[in-house]
Amino acid sequence: MTSTKLTQEPWPVLSYPEWKDTYQTLHLWTQIVGKVRLVRTPWVNHSWHVVFYVTARGLTTSAIPNGPGTFQIDFDFVDHKLWIATSEGDFVHLPLRPMTVADFYREVMAKLAEVGIAVRIHTTPNEIPEVIPFDQDTTHKSYDAAQAHRFWRALVQVDRVFKLFRTGFLGKCSPVQFFWGSFDLAVTRFSGRPAPPPKGATPNVASWVMAEAYSHEVSSCGFWPGNGGYGRAAFYVYAYPEPPSYGETRLRTADAFYDQGLGQFILPYDAVRGARDPDALLLGFLQETYAAAAALSRWDRQALERSDSGPRT
Repeated sequence: MTSTKLTQEPWPVLSYPEWKDTYQTLHLWTQIVGKVRLVRTPWVNHSWHVVFYVTARGLTTSAIPNGPGTFQIDFDFVDHKLWIATSEGDFVHLPLRPMTVADFYREVMAKLAEVGIAVRIHTTPNEIPEVIPFDQDTTHKSYDAAQAHRFWRALVQVDRVFKLFRTGFLGKCSPVQFFWGSFDLAVTRFSGRPAPPPKGATPNVASWVMAEAYSHEVSSCGFWPGNGGYGRAAFYVYAYPEPPSYGETRLRTADAFYDQGLGQFILPYDAVRGARDPDALLLGFLQETYAAAAALSRWDRQALERSDSGPRT
């Protein structure tokens, strides 16, 4: 039996003002779990070893090395539980409910110890300007199960469309993945050419991490569930390094625009949600913003792209 009535909306309402408190708490909870994966997983370029993936019930770390075996941690936004499973057959959980970040941290560490996993993480949150160590944070403690469920339902749709968009590229491309540091779902295409180190600073992230993340030229798209500087749920696209006149690109996608402050193209989630064909609107936005970046930066598009969406069985 589930603790939340399942929404039947393919693209659910996602009001940032309504779910902001739950988002802020959940962001910190995901960082605790993400850092467990971080300290136990071999490094992969651009920090792809730390990410989560969307599942049929929530978000997963996927398998994490543990000596000769593995373990996995899943956020279940249907029954609202955090599951920890090991390849040795151990299976424990804790309920997702209103609780402080400090309590969540202690409960996660206790459950890991219960299945024989000893792990220590750095307790300072990342990519957040003003932070409280996890084990001391009694400020963030909200969890609205219905709002968390809507957030995950939105991720299901975005993940599905992003994966379809990803099939049109033959070059190096990231998986569709959820970054717990910035709390967004993203997929990134690479031209294959190196890029200069970024000049900006990311709060509570070492500069070498960001330099490695942007070591090569990219066109990246993603989804913010309300955070990210826009203040509402939205899709974004940017190019790094940004080619001259990229922001002046005229888009065919209704409601999409270039935000000068963010340096990114934005398409509000509500515009996609309310469209007659949400998939077509979102795919069109992703394609035309990528095409502009690739053309202006003179990517070898003939070598990097394919004309169809891949093999069929």
